[in-house]
Amino acid sequence: MPHVTANNIRIAYEEFGNPKDPAALLIMGLGGQLTMWSDELVKDLVAGGYRVILFDNRDIGLSHFHTGEKSPGIMRQVVLRRLGIRLKTPYALHDMALDTIGLMDALKLDRAHLVGISMGGMIGQHVASLAPDRLHSLTAIMTTTGNPKLPRPSGEIMKAMIRRGPQPTTRDAIIDQSVATFGVIGTPGEDQNTNGMRDRITRSYDRSYHPAGLLRQMSAIVAAGDFRKHTRSIKAPTLVMHGTADPLVPIEGGRDIAKLVRGARLVELDGMGHDVPPRFLPEITRHMLDHFNATKVYA
Repeated sequence: MPHVTANNIRIAYEEFGNPKDPAALLIMGLGGQLTMWSDELVKDLVAGGYRVILFDNRDIGLSHFHTGEKSPGIMRQVVLRRLGIRLKTPYALHDMALDTIGLMDALKLDRAHLVGISMGGMIGQHVASLAPDRLHSLTAIMTTTGNPKLPRPSGEIMKAMIRRGPQPTTRDAIIDQSVATFGVIGTPGEDQNTNGMRDRITRSYDRSYHPAGLLRQMSAIVAAGDFRKHTRSIKAPTLVMHGTADPLVPIEGGRDIAKLVRGARLVELDGMGHDVPPRFLPEITRHMLDHFNATKVYA
């Protein structure tokens, strides 16, 4: 697995396609390793004429771990943030955005089509604000702006994300719990055991299991609060895609991005939850390629 030093930490990455093609840099969501991206999506983007680069965010997968830095109590942080109290965390979304820019520097990418899903979409908005000259385009999938007036996930969803009590300790039990979580936050009616999700979760677990990193990433999201100032400043051509049945990040988050970014295009995916099931993948890929091609350049 190749690594680079980016923003003074080690970042693990993989790339696919012709190095001479325009780059599409994909940023995964909370606790997700690069292995959580659909193989079909990567293959179709490469076939569409793009060099696809995946990477592990800090504190997950095979990238830098913040070992020794305590994972904050998430529920306490949520309460403090809602009271307007500034939180101290091991790192922030801003730092993760600088990781992304640092990876581009290390790979000598002057510009890229940036794609972020969930937390990755939050990071993508920060990158687009901090380094507007580095983006050909931005695609934000099932993500939000941190606007405190937007609908929040229900108590049931939060319980699925932040489980209290004894945690599973065996490989099979940990994988089962992760699959069960997507059964709660994912697309209604989907069988997460047979649609490829269990396979990706299993592959990720066998590659690296680091639950403390997930909690610290979650802490960075909570601490970010309202970052609409970054969203408003985005100049890159922006595509927003969001499922209408997303219970973790309700669709109002995607609509808020589309409202704040001038010229942004919003695609609402009817019935999709906080996942990308195979039946939605062709439509998502088509919209991404159309968006890339509308601003196509050659490296």
